Amino acid sequence: MKLLTLNCHSWQEENQMEKIKTLANTIQEKSYDVIALQEVSQLEDGPIVYDQLKKNNYALVLLDELKQLGVTDYHLVWGFAHMGYPGYEEGLAILSKHPITNKEIFFVTEGRSTWKARSIVCATIQYNERLLSFYSCHLGWWHDEEEPCKFQMDSLLQKLDRSHPFFLMGDFNNSADIRDEGYDYLLSNGLYDTYKLAEDKDSGITVKGKIAGWDENKQDLRIDLILSSDEVKVLSSKVIFNGEHKPVVSDHYGVETEISM
Repeated sequence: MKLLTLNCHSWQEENQMEKIKTLANTIQEKSYDVIALQEVSQLEDGPIVYDQLKKNNYALVLLDELKQLGVTDYHLVWGFAHMGYPGYEEGLAILSKHPITNKEIFFVTEGRSTWKARSIVCATIQYNERLLSFYSCHLGWWHDEEEPCKFQMDSLLQKLDRSHPFFLMGDFNNSADIRDEGYDYLLSNGLYDTYKLAEDKDSGITVKGKIAGWDENKQDLRIDLILSSDEVKVLSSKVIFNGEHKPVVSDHYGVETEISM
């Protein structure tokens, strides 16, 4: 099973359509089973296509690019999180090559009306005759006093369906190299980092230097993660879209993982 997670920084990138085409071409090449995307935005005043999705939704534009490449087998779940960059509604998405048997969108913050509001998108699929759930996550910062990340993580942990295996994928905004904060807290609650389990891996670094939300950052960060409910067999964990393994498409690099399920 092949997984990809990417914070898209959508509609805030230079040469945005070229970068969407790069992402679509890579998806066609790699044929990921499940893709978790964060910062999946749409114009606030765009025309509605169906449900909450508007015509210029980044995920819909990506699906259209995939269709032009002959890739038509991805199913989409998108959920609204908050008003992001001026004029944009920001959300999260999951794309799955396998039919989605159940989906859920829920908030993990107390607030709902500010840009710090956080929601989670969950999709459950059937893979090799077993149920698997995938959560696209974009959490806040550990020391944020307005919307504490520990509250968000506790809310998420309480919502997890533990009746079958699951994966948390996304931008956790907590460095894996900082002890006794968000990363350690998640692992202390029974989760496994697929990067640590991987037989073949690279540096894991997904952010270099200053980006939105990390304005003073001068360090390499591993904050984009794929966490598992079980100690699965992970064949590889690789950073992608970092300029070495595929061109850069966002202010975050992506993470692709291959798991034996």
